[in-house]
Amino acid sequence: MAISSKKLTTYILGLGPVILLYFLSITETSTEFSNYFEILSFNLQLIIVYYWTLKAPSMLGSGNIFFAGVVNDVIMGFPLGTSSLTYLVTAVVATYIRNVTVNTSLITDWFTFLIAIFFANLTYLILISNFTDIIVTYLDLFYNSFFTFLFYPIFWVLFSSYKMLLKGAS
Repeated sequence: MAISSKKLTTYILGLGPVILLYFLSITETSTEFSNYFEILSFNLQLIIVYYWTLKAPSMLGSGNIFFAGVVNDVIMGFPLGTSSLTYLVTAVVATYIRNVTVNTSLITDWFTFLIAIFFANLTYLILISNFTDIIVTYLDLFYNSFFTFLFYPIFWVLFSSYKMLLKGAS
């Protein structure tokens, strides 16, 4: 049975979030703009995991999230499982929010994302402080969390339009 080009296009477009998550993990592409602004950095992987787990959980599976975290740990030099657990905690919060809420909007997603960031960073801090000698500066972590929270609506709009593009392609 031949696969139609429309189905193939829809399938490839559906892999976009997974490809982006792996690309950010493999290439060590950092969303730190310290060359331009000293404090501007944000965690795009958390935004991807939270949005797609909340809005379309079939697009990102737990296995992909975990494996992307392991790849990120190997590339960045963190102990194995640190990023994976951080991403999975974010996914668990998103799953809980998806199951509890009836109608979501940008505002509700944005403020519940703050809860996900809190628990993800708490997991990260516990793992790093208990199992490594890596020094964590709390101010940098705060700035990263703040800008991740601040940039979420921008990516929410981008991902929502991408999701509408996927609906139109199918």
